[in-house]
Amino acid sequence: MAIKTIESLREHMQWAIEIEHATIPPYLCALFSLKDNQHPIVYEVIESIFMEEMLHMTLAANVLNAIGGEPVIAKPDFIPAYPSGLPHSANTFIVSLEKFSPRSLETFLKIEKPESHDAMPEDDNYHTIGQFYVAIENALKNLCEELGEDAVFTGDPARQVRSDKTYYGGSGHIVAVHNLETALEALEEIIEQGEGLTHEEVWDGDKNMFHPEQDEVAHYFRFLELKYGRQYQQGDTPESGPTGNAFTVDWEAVYPMKPNPSLRDYPKKSNAYKQMQLFCITYSSMLRSLQDAFNGNPEALLMATGTMYELKHQALDLMQLPSGDGETTVGTPFQYIPLEQPHTRKRIVISENGPYLVYGNVPLVRKSHILSEHGEPLTWRKDDDIHSDETYALCRCGQSTTKPFCDGTHARIEWDGTETAAINTTAEREDIYEGQGIVVKRDNSLCNESGFCGDRFRNILAMVPETDDTGVRARIMGMIERCPSGSYTFRLSPDDSEDIERSLPEEIAVTTEGEYAGALWVTGNVPVERADGEPFETRNRVTLCRCGVSNNKPLCDGQHREIGFSE
Repeated sequence: MAIKTIESLREHMQWAIEIEHATIPPYLCALFSLKDNQHPIVYEVIESIFMEEMLHMTLAANVLNAIGGEPVIAKPDFIPAYPSGLPHSANTFIVSLEKFSPRSLETFLKIEKPESHDAMPEDDNYHTIGQFYVAIENALKNLCEELGEDAVFTGDPARQVRSDKTYYGGSGHIVAVHNLETALEALEEIIEQGEGLTHEEVWDGDKNMFHPEQDEVAHYFRFLELKYGRQYQQGDTPESGPTGNAFTVDWEAVYPMKPNPSLRDYPKKSNAYKQMQLFCITYSSMLRSLQDAFNGNPEALLMATGTMYELKHQALDLMQLPSGDGETTVGTPFQYIPLEQPHTRKRIVISENGPYLVYGNVPLVRKSHILSEHGEPLTWRKDDDIHSDETYALCRCGQSTTKPFCDGTHARIEWDGTETAAINTTAEREDIYEGQGIVVKRDNSLCNESGFCGDRFRNILAMVPETDDTGVRARIMGMIERCPSGSYTFRLSPDDSEDIERSLPEEIAVTTEGEYAGALWVTGNVPVERADGEPFETRNRVTLCRCGVSNNKPLCDGQHREIGFSE
């Protein structure tokens, strides 16, 4: 059927988003199945194509928004039930979730296959993705000629994802769409990255994501490089094939994941089911972030970017977890789990040399300290809520361009996030100072030098001898309660079994200290799990480093002030 109405065009642009997304789970399965450092060229090829498929989703969403539509991503049937054909295709081949192999590579070549010169545009039951996009291009031109561009491009410009406000680390570029010219530019970017310039060259007109001094090869030809074990070089054509540097693909250096894994394969109480469910929850969270980003909140892309690194962390566990058949590993399922109530317990997991992975729908807020006229910290003020989902990733290296969220910079700069904080308990470390009607306890290893423990005249420890004065005693209690790190605590008597702690919400506060960006202030006994597997005491309050240079990682030690850390 031809696309003859605006409504039909909107429907087909929604299909375009679904088609682009349908390629992502199989590409990710192949990517995650690669064993570390075994396939540098293969890894770069698949990761770069994955990044560009995310770009294609964004471009398709921009076109849909420009013509007055609303992208729908966060829904159960958005993810295909693999194995399946590509959405709305002629189903001439089946796409599966499986490890990187000659078989999966042949499927990828079918996905990215260029349209033939005599192929007719197909807006449904297409044989190549290129045919589908040519049909959309024709429809855009025809509707603009028939109705006028103003009648076609009726969308709110504020809903566009723009390159000047959004970080994108792959090849190609984000196109904000507002008329026929920019819509065709966005669609051509999608087609050329998949098939090549003018659909007749191996090059796509962009620069290589990992080697920006080199021109980039279109998706189909990048996969051909892997098939033949040889790279394209200048002068090569589709007919000549690649004639550049040869390389070896080790087909055995992959995790043997079970094809098309599903939650239905395992009992709900099994470890495999729980880890697969966590992966699906995280992936669903990423889709909800994309839904928000494509519907007027482009900043939500920040969360989606960080969540991808969270997914990798979980995927590697699944790729190595035995499936139980003695031959394969569990692998990564892709099933949508709605956000109706938290599916996982609240906790923060520290990834090795990577971000803080937050689970369980922990609220994220901004807080700043209030200073006296003498520059002394007095109390805290909540400034704003930060939009987040059930899972999200917070920057730990201090160099993300999308702070407080992770954007993957830690991986590019090979940041060292080794944890050095003490692993014994506070009870083993604290010093005790007895006053009258109060026992002050101090664990100096938790201190982040926030300054709430004193004023311009004296500090808590100097005041302890004067606690026969009720006013002094109350002042100490107030200072301790406002200390974000929990370095100071108190009891009323040495015989008391527990410290007195005010009730604090389960949340993470991104703090600001005047001109500096401060620590992550975690409250409400949210557990923190170290990457090195060592125990970490759950506390009512603790401050985590987010500038990346603390000498007491993962705890904040105040170094953010020394380096002038900011967002």
